[in-house]
Amino acid sequence: MTFDFLDQLPKFGVLGIGLVAFLVVVMGVLYVGNIVPHRPKSLIAGMVFLIPTLILVGIGLIVPAIRTTILSFGDRTGEGFVGLANYVWIFTDSDMLTVVRNSAIWVVLTPLLATAVGLVYATIIDRSKFEKLAKTLVFLPMAISFVGAAIIWKFVYDYKQIGNQIGLLNQIMVWVFGEGATQHWLAMPFWNNLFLIAVMVWIQAGFATVVLSAAIKGVPSEIIEAARLDGVNAWQMFWKVTVPSIRPAIVVVIVTMSIAALKLFDIVRTMTGGADGTSVLAYEMYAQSFPGQQTGRGAALAVVLFALVIPIIIYQVRNLRQRKEVR
Repeated sequence: MTFDFLDQLPKFGVLGIGLVAFLVVVMGVLYVGNIVPHRPKSLIAGMVFLIPTLILVGIGLIVPAIRTTILSFGDRTGEGFVGLANYVWIFTDSDMLTVVRNSAIWVVLTPLLATAVGLVYATIIDRSKFEKLAKTLVFLPMAISFVGAAIIWKFVYDYKQIGNQIGLLNQIMVWVFGEGATQHWLAMPFWNNLFLIAVMVWIQAGFATVVLSAAIKGVPSEIIEAARLDGVNAWQMFWKVTVPSIRPAIVVVIVTMSIAALKLFDIVRTMTGGADGTSVLAYEMYAQSFPGQQTGRGAALAVVLFALVIPIIIYQVRNLRQRKEVR
């Protein structure tokens, strides 16, 4: 396939106009909002610093977003117009509904489980004698790439129908329950998603532990002493003092992990390739766009994924504003 610049020129013209309009709107908002002072010299100085950044954002984010949105209304070649057919397919096709369900499970369970593990671990090891060693061990998986972690856990879940089991989990099942107890863990519909989520939790628990441990250390000692004088036990101290005091840190961890879970690709691609009902939106976007050669459907999935991230980002921005107002 050759690239003819003259044929593509109208598309670049539309995108260029969109980029210029974006820059004008941003500068207008900054001017009216007093972010850039109204004095001409200050406005020019602000534009000198802002425009290069805005151009890079426009080229790397705005223009691709516009182009992807346009492609989402096209057919598999990206040329013919099919309207909302690609979006209808996402929310009516049975296989795609499974993909959407899987993504929802990832977004709900991964942040909650990883944050819970990190919070419990941070509380237990806080001010303990082996705190540094414990934090190092729990943070080590963060140093491994998602692909590396997926390969490690793929061996843990490995299943052989005949011969000796090399998968750790199946070998434990053999030792405890006998040969007939082995399972093909990654081929069990629905449950295999939970086994994949366990990998993500194993990786992200270290991040949650470090962030929440720092937040726990920042709880004012006066609050802790006052609670102890009131006679609270360890359980009450955890739920009524520690957790409310570190709520902003918990929100940051949950939001960060929610976005990571929503755009997850590596673990699913490496461990199952989306087979046996384990595909998620980010993986399906890749599968439809490249192996499947369905440009329109892949672009529609990208738009849906982007739309699902926006509410999470808005919530985080509002949360940060509220924290600033309280201060």
